[in-house]
Amino acid sequence: MDTEPLSLSKSEIEAIARRIKRPIVLVGLMGVGKSTVGRKLANMLSLDFVDTDHEIEQAAAMTIPEMFEQFGEAYFRDGERRVLARLMEEHHGVIATGGGAFVNDETREQILANGIAVWIDCDIDTLVQRTARKDSRPLLKDGDPKEILSRLHDERAPFYSQAPIRVASADGPHHDTALAIIEAIDRWL
Repeated sequence: MDTEPLSLSKSEIEAIARRIKRPIVLVGLMGVGKSTVGRKLANMLSLDFVDTDHEIEQAAAMTIPEMFEQFGEAYFRDGERRVLARLMEEHHGVIATGGGAFVNDETREQILANGIAVWIDCDIDTLVQRTARKDSRPLLKDGDPKEILSRLHDERAPFYSQAPIRVASADGPHHDTALAIIEAIDRWL
């Protein structure tokens, strides 16, 4: 896992960006920074950014917690899969997915075939701190967040590990994580 801070010049980042021909799809648990880092990454690479959770809410005209409550997780995951397929077909530059998206076989196969999958990983204590800032996370509503996040990490790590790129997200600036992703993509391309 890439963890050391990196420094790339603007011209080096621009050269890497020109070599990227597929969407960069960020995967990982809730709270790892997919949306925040994704925005920073897209800006650095001069690409557009889209968050699947936001797009799902717009398509369904309801919030994700409302979807979970009214229709259940399976309904949400099906909508997530369809929205992600559309976003990838539209060739968006950087796409932040929901934490469970990459667990779905069909979604994972689609991302691996048509995108650059990047697993943003993070230690559980940091995730607990970050997810406590929002109360809109349906999977954390009923129970101890640390226990739930630990269990989800254990369950989902075998799926996330199929991403060809893995980068650690620490408490430091999101800029550092975005740079680590760019460097890892450069090595992968």
